Amino acid sequence: MDPTSFWREPALSVLNPSIDPSGENRQDHWTWQSTYPAPAKLNLFLHVVGRRADGYHLLQTVFRLVGYGDSLHFSPRDDGAVVLANPLPGVPPDTDLTVRAARLLQAETGCRHGVEIRLEKRLPMGGGLGGGSSDAATVLLALNHLWQLGLSRQRLQELGLSLGADVPVFIFGQNAFAEGVGEALQPVELPPAWYLVLETPVQVPTAAIFGVPQLKRDTPPMRVGDWKPGIGTNDLQAVAVAGFPEIAAHLAWLSAFGDARMTGSGACVFAAFKRKEDAEDVLRKIPPEMRGWVAEGLAQHPLHGIV
Repeated sequence: MDPTSFWREPALSVLNPSIDPSGENRQDHWTWQSTYPAPAKLNLFLHVVGRRADGYHLLQTVFRLVGYGDSLHFSPRDDGAVVLANPLPGVPPDTDLTVRAARLLQAETGCRHGVEIRLEKRLPMGGGLGGGSSDAATVLLALNHLWQLGLSRQRLQELGLSLGADVPVFIFGQNAFAEGVGEALQPVELPPAWYLVLETPVQVPTAAIFGVPQLKRDTPPMRVGDWKPGIGTNDLQAVAVAGFPEIAAHLAWLSAFGDARMTGSGACVFAAFKRKEDAEDVLRKIPPEMRGWVAEGLAQHPLHGIV
């Protein structure tokens, strides 16, 4: 199956990766004509275990990649320019993470190639799903391949970290137990699962959540080997719920059907289900003022084999 068909949108917005039987898409599948996926992530738990001297918070979390997200298209330019064909409302193109990622690659390698980027945006901004970070990671992965730059996965992760703390995990390309500010990654095996995600109608500024004095910042750290699905909470959730009643309302509704949690610093919430049919059944019941979708948990990023 051609990886350019990665995202599809049936009635319940369930998207699945087309991954070859070996578990990795071959590099030669990905061309200038391909549609490049930028999947969402969920934080299955998120603990704040401390704070560095520079003010950055020390975290522990498990990132789960899921089969729903944005898509990117690339067209070569011979003038060296990086152009975003469809800028997001309210986001100047020069500050967009996709443009910054492409220019970072140029600066790192001396590459003189240019590119036009077209972004199909599905993930909400400020939703805790890593949308902008995933877009940036896909740009780094795709252009490293299309421009034939030959940078290693580790170097791409280092470049990604300069763009944002969530960017490296998408380049890492596997579900991961993360520590530090989110950049110290260890792969974790996760059981199959389907997720119902509700998009709350608010954007939560991450910096504002971390700046609240009442935020719990001293959760005891755990060892990666001690973590299992269902263990842990989201230390940011109480602060976000207190500041955003819409998050509280969505959590309350979803909690009637499962272990509802907030992802990241919000504002999206989710619950896990063993069967696709169970998740879809709950999705059909959502009130008309709510918006949601169902996606399968991925074993790895669909671009994992491109590096």
